[in-house]
Amino acid sequence: MNSPEIVVFDLGKVLLDFDYSLVARRLAARSRASVAEVQNLIDHAPLLFRFETGLMTRDEFFREVVAATGFAGAMGEFENIFADQFTPIAPMLELHAQLRERGVPVFIFSNTNDIAIDFIRQKFPFFAGFDDYVLSYEHGAMKPTVKLYEVVERVTGRRGAQILYVDDRLENAEAGVARGWQVIHHLEPAATIARTRKLGLVK
Repeated sequence: MNSPEIVVFDLGKVLLDFDYSLVARRLAARSRASVAEVQNLIDHAPLLFRFETGLMTRDEFFREVVAATGFAGAMGEFENIFADQFTPIAPMLELHAQLRERGVPVFIFSNTNDIAIDFIRQKFPFFAGFDDYVLSYEHGAMKPTVKLYEVVERVTGRRGAQILYVDDRLENAEAGVARGWQVIHHLEPAATIARTRKLGLVK
């Protein structure tokens, strides 16, 4: 199989680690709800799904969290707590830097929300170094919905084996395989970097 022309990265657990339990503890400290109740509300719950598919604004999301938990802070405090959960995965950021140095187009493809993206843009300079971004909340769908993969192909101008896709969630990776993409199911950086090297994208 030919070497791919572009690399499409998932964001969370691939380039940046994140921890909703940290968010839940901080929100619970300012709420009437328990840590477990807060985490259940914000971590892969229907509320988060609606927010990350663009079906509600950040103001609506905030109001629903307040209604459910009794969070006592203002919107700005909530945004800081909700977004400040990310830590860089250094070997993967180095891989991204090497791909850029070699002129390989790179893209972000993420289930996410605008509070997180605004925070990441401000805090992590590497995030500016992509050719484009396909973000769930901007397109009304989340991976592994086919519609979102079609958006990637339209945005990148590539299809099939021209695309190398890196994602930690198996169902998302398998959806890429189904479209004929070359796919790395990301489990740990060393294996992903080795596979990228084997494909001839980095040395």
